[in-house]
Amino acid sequence: MEIDRKKLFKTLAYLIFFILILNFTAGKFYWYSSIPYLDMIMHFLGGFWLGLAFVWLLAHQVKEDSAGFILKILSCVLFIGIGWEIFEILVNDVITKNPFNFGDTFSDLFFDLLGGFCAILYLWKKLQKKQSK
Repeated sequence: MEIDRKKLFKTLAYLIFFILILNFTAGKFYWYSSIPYLDMIMHFLGGFWLGLAFVWLLAHQVKEDSAGFILKILSCVLFIGIGWEIFEILVNDVITKNPFNFGDTFSDLFFDLLGGFCAILYLWKKLQKKQSK
């Protein structure tokens, strides 16, 4: 299984710029409070980007054990997602004085992992198409 790291890097760059612009715009126009599901979309996109980024970083480890590789990618996405949620909890406690919300935290982690899983599926489909040519 051969991953084209140059093309993947370009995809990562385009995606992170899209996420940054969307996040900036959402903050400027208060979309996070007026569009309730935007947080889910952002966590999905973040998980997708992280999944692709960890594939790019760990591409040299891709062997025949694809299940282990997939588990490693999803674990990395989950680890970063948990770190982000801890950051959100601290900011909400200290700065905004909002109470902890289990539902929001679990929803965020779910969409982080869903994005990471979709990144793996995206790359798998691209590799299947490349191998069939």
